[in-house]
Amino acid sequence: MTHNTAPPDDLTFWSFVDYAVQKAERELPSVNAEAMRMVLTLNRVTSMIIYDLESSVHRPRGWTWPGFRVLFALWLAGPMEAKTTAEISGMSRAALSALLNTLERDGLLSRERATHDRRALQLSLTESGYGAILGVFRAHNRRESAWAEALEPEERHELVRLLNKLMAGSADAQAKFRT
Repeated sequence: MTHNTAPPDDLTFWSFVDYAVQKAERELPSVNAEAMRMVLTLNRVTSMIIYDLESSVHRPRGWTWPGFRVLFALWLAGPMEAKTTAEISGMSRAALSALLNTLERDGLLSRERATHDRRALQLSLTESGYGAILGVFRAHNRRESAWAEALEPEERHELVRLLNKLMAGSADAQAKFRT
């Protein structure tokens, strides 16, 4: 098989993981197939969950996944600077900046200059935004619960433990993060 060989006709979102790992092992015998499989699988599960949440909860309400993340952060952490909001919600400052116009136009958040630094933007939920995030999060959490039900309680705890271990080990891997 060469790099120009077409993949099998029955390749799917999930079967691609096995296909990719097997082909990488053949073409690069030194590849760490176990690490590749772990990251591909984690990425695919994450993509599936986010797609499900977006399509069943957020888009029907006119929201985007990034918009939800920003409002969720402001709901739980309270008013904060835009740079902190970007970090907590896993966004670049540029992406947040573009999103703020929409969220403010929709009456969900307000922004004003921070009192301690006139260059900094302070973001906060409006009353409308507060009510909206509560309603959306209820539906969001029902979908989270549906996903979680695939695992027994002990398995959920173990998965969270392992994911925390993976995140803590990212420092050893010198992983790059948005800041």
